[in-house]
Amino acid sequence: MNARITQLIDQIKQLEEELTNEVQQHEDTLLFQLKGKKVEFEKSIRQAHRRLKTNVWVWLVGVRPINIITAPIIYSMIIPLLIVDLTISFYQISCFPIYKITRVRRSDYIVFDRQHLAYLNVFEKFHCLYCSYANGLIAYVQEILARTELYFCPIKHAHKLLATHRHYRRFMSYGDAENYPGRLEALRKSLAEKADKQSDG
Repeated sequence: MNARITQLIDQIKQLEEELTNEVQQHEDTLLFQLKGKKVEFEKSIRQAHRRLKTNVWVWLVGVRPINIITAPIIYSMIIPLLIVDLTISFYQISCFPIYKITRVRRSDYIVFDRQHLAYLNVFEKFHCLYCSYANGLIAYVQEILARTELYFCPIKHAHKLLATHRHYRRFMSYGDAENYPGRLEALRKSLAEKADKQSDG
């Protein structure tokens, strides 16, 4: 990869991390504080949240009938999601150590913290629980598969993709065959180095 492109990619990554940190700090200052896994709101905010919570019976009366009808379809998706979760986790546990790829931590992707929001009633919290798991799981799966692709086939597509995973920018250009084996090995080594650092920590 061109040195200038590599430099720009590194700068973009650094700026994205800085932006994420700044936004997080701004939100923390305005609304809440994180203490480990616990989320704490100021007393006045907690009180305001409780006042804004919709009563369960009022909420049920206001639910659109189509939402009730489609609910069994939505929540039946938990079965394939659990199967995917089990199989992808088994794949990672069994194969990543062999490839010397850093394992993906579930807790970085599947997060349950919306139950701390006092303005949500029990049904809304249940919906949030499901959505947190489903979307977190997909992100977790994508990261496992992205690291696998980086190990086995780090080549960009000829066609432009609407969305790509975070490792895609490091991939080799489509049709750029110069020293492919050597560059492939270098990318694999970077994954192994990450794995070594993780095991040392």
